[in-house]
Amino acid sequence: MLATTEAVGAFPAVRLQSHAGGLPVEVSLIAQLGIGAGNALIDAANARQRGHAAYIDALDEPSARIADPDFAKGDATSLYTFAVGDGGHPFHRHAGHRVFTAISGSGGTRLRFSTASQSQVDDNPKAFVDALRHVVIPPDCLFTVRFGGGTWHQFQPLKPRSGHPALFALSCHTDELGGDLPADVRALVAANAADIPTLTEVLPDALRAMADAVHPDAVPTITLALDAPPHSLMARACSITRRNIGKVRTHLGRLRAKRSWRTPRAAMPPVVQLDASAAGSLLALHLSERNDHDDAFAMTLPVGAMPARADASLAAILEGFVENSPAGVGVLMRVRNVLVAPLRLRTSPLGCPVSSLLGTNHNGLFADRFPVLDQRVDADGMRAQVVLGADDKHLRFRSCVDVHRHDDGRTTIRLSNRVQVRNGFGRFYMAAIDRVHRRYIAPAMLRAAVAHALTARA
Repeated sequence: MLATTEAVGAFPAVRLQSHAGGLPVEVSLIAQLGIGAGNALIDAANARQRGHAAYIDALDEPSARIADPDFAKGDATSLYTFAVGDGGHPFHRHAGHRVFTAISGSGGTRLRFSTASQSQVDDNPKAFVDALRHVVIPPDCLFTVRFGGGTWHQFQPLKPRSGHPALFALSCHTDELGGDLPADVRALVAANAADIPTLTEVLPDALRAMADAVHPDAVPTITLALDAPPHSLMARACSITRRNIGKVRTHLGRLRAKRSWRTPRAAMPPVVQLDASAAGSLLALHLSERNDHDDAFAMTLPVGAMPARADASLAAILEGFVENSPAGVGVLMRVRNVLVAPLRLRTSPLGCPVSSLLGTNHNGLFADRFPVLDQRVDADGMRAQVVLGADDKHLRFRSCVDVHRHDDGRTTIRLSNRVQVRNGFGRFYMAAIDRVHRRYIAPAMLRAAVAHALTARA
């Protein structure tokens, strides 16, 4: 087959006109990833896709719907992920319009399309083959595809069964109810119970046999490329390198656990340092005979941010101290624990203001869970307080977590701390940590605990 090469100054792209007069098929090559990155990315994304609640493995095209339509609000779009492995998948079509962005495997990808209409094929089955067009995507590339409903398509690696996946894609169904859907499928879509297999019509066996009998060289093909012309010596060397490195990167990637994280963050008011503990604070009853360090911090949340009862808010904030300790505080505590271990001082992964939440030295449990030295909940539920703390060789510390719900619905959370030093080392220790405690540790811990409570409530 004759081939000419044309240099373009933007994204290499192809627009295949429909043989039936419908929408064209449009493919654009966007960027090329690092050597062998396609295989590794597809393998990692596919592993996470398998863990999705909507995962389904059918038609050699494992997929998951990650965003649902909301027909009640006029949104008929949906979003899917799907993968095509090293064997490709069957020729098929969908009633609706499709737009997707994909990553090709490290062996390159062949996209096969036939835009023959059903009536053309019914009149002459050969029309399906006459309308066949191929688009070749290089290895490890980001590309986009758009085509209209009724377009037959098949995706496969350039060399099937060579160990390289074809692609992993993020697909937008612009109208989940679009196209000439059968009545039973339309009912499933309307009930929000559809998936990619439901919306897929596989090519009949007779046409599939005709398509499989056609050699790729006999099909009009457009090859898109970046950085080097297709079929050039540089392009061939690059392809060989990417195929080999792609397999290595896939195996190395599988040695790492496929962990994922999600970090919601609520809008947060500032933490303010106070001159003294609030009036009526339980902390006034502790270490009252002498204290060598005293500080207090507060946050005030807007109306409706926290539960109506202060004790419920306090329980959520104490949980936040335990479950959402700032990473930087954790690092400082690990360093501190190593340094004081030879002195046999108490250690904890939590910052000292609330470290006793993990201990057993208490006078009772707050909310049937948290060990505390003292607690008080007002009868009207507008204020709740606990006192935490412990005694060590060098110092004694007490902390009060105080939640006060105001009459206007706002909620103020205070963290107040007192320390009584017991010897010279205690004085040295407090002098060493005083600045970082006031500037970072206490405010960061209060902010993180409240953020945890707000996120849980949201």
